[in-house]
Amino acid sequence: MEKQIYLDYQSAKPVDPRVVEAMLPYFTEKFGNASALHKVGDIATDALEESRAKIAELINADSDEILFTSGATEASNLAIIGYAMKNKNKGKHVVISEVDHISIHNIAKYLTQQGFEVSKVPVDQYGRIKLGKLERRLRDDTILVSIGYASNEIGTIQPIKEIGLLLAEKGIAFHSDAVAAEGLVPIDVKEKNINLMSLSSNDIYGPRGLGVLYMQKKFRINPIMMGGGQEKGIRSGTEDIPSIVGMATASEIMKKEMSSEIQKFTTWRSKIIDQILGEVPDSHLNGHKSERLASNAHIRFDGIEGESILLSFKDKNIAISTGSACTSKTLEPSHTLISTGLLHEEAHGSLQLTTGRFNTNEDIDAVIEAVPAIVERLRELSPIYASKKGAQ
Repeated sequence: MEKQIYLDYQSAKPVDPRVVEAMLPYFTEKFGNASALHKVGDIATDALEESRAKIAELINADSDEILFTSGATEASNLAIIGYAMKNKNKGKHVVISEVDHISIHNIAKYLTQQGFEVSKVPVDQYGRIKLGKLERRLRDDTILVSIGYASNEIGTIQPIKEIGLLLAEKGIAFHSDAVAAEGLVPIDVKEKNINLMSLSSNDIYGPRGLGVLYMQKKFRINPIMMGGGQEKGIRSGTEDIPSIVGMATASEIMKKEMSSEIQKFTTWRSKIIDQILGEVPDSHLNGHKSERLASNAHIRFDGIEGESILLSFKDKNIAISTGSACTSKTLEPSHTLISTGLLHEEAHGSLQLTTGRFNTNEDIDAVIEAVPAIVERLRELSPIYASKKGAQ
């Protein structure tokens, strides 16, 4: 089988073999339930609490501020809905960003059905929030603001520290979906004044199906799922110890290797962007040039569809993306790209390349080499691009 080159690390990451090795004993030898009051259960309890501490260390939190969920989507539901319901007597206004992950937008839709009002903060042409625009949307009845740490599509990093400081001064709770950013930027919840934060195991090369909600000690939320009272009664259900150990191991590895990985990814990102924009006419960078994730190169090409580029790469055994994997099955253009001011036809012609731990220099070179010929061939077939060139 011909080698598959994978540059879609934002949508899914392989589990690091070191993580798998750490997990294996907890499927067979150390299989206990952490709620059981015997020695087998004690082993599971010890693993649970040790893992909680390791994950907390990655984001500079305290171990008792870490709650385990089935994934980041559940963590965000628990944070936003749980906090809103707990504090609705104080106000029913919530603020999110126009470029937040689709899961956050759908949570916001649910809140409006429950009688809350949700405002959306617009972004600039690079997908970044201006602090003044956020501040103008805050009201006396605003109880919660949820802003994604970075865009999972175009890679733009938000001014999280400034947002956290503003909200702390106004006494408004701050939630951040940090899935796109974890492992790619150092995260310090205390420095950034983040009160609630969603994390994913797989996005740091841990197993899928596990997430974390960071919840600052002074904050209280309502559970959204009832059960046996695990995780302080906030998220009931028997803890998945093998996966939890896996995420903790992934956190340890990430803490040690993040700095060198960021440096490597940044070099690759610059090479991809500079060479493609330099060699392919009518190509443009989406997102902020410098305030962006180290692994993300998001480029649009005039006159062609992103899906046709994707299929052309697929024929060459190269896996890339046109945008968020959570919305890629729809024909609608990315809400993130539309929010930055692009027209529908411009948004449709985008290509997302995200690098990761197991890429090589050869992978990067192969993808860069393939782009110009693919774009040129597709443009020859495109009546849109032909008419554009004829009009010039």
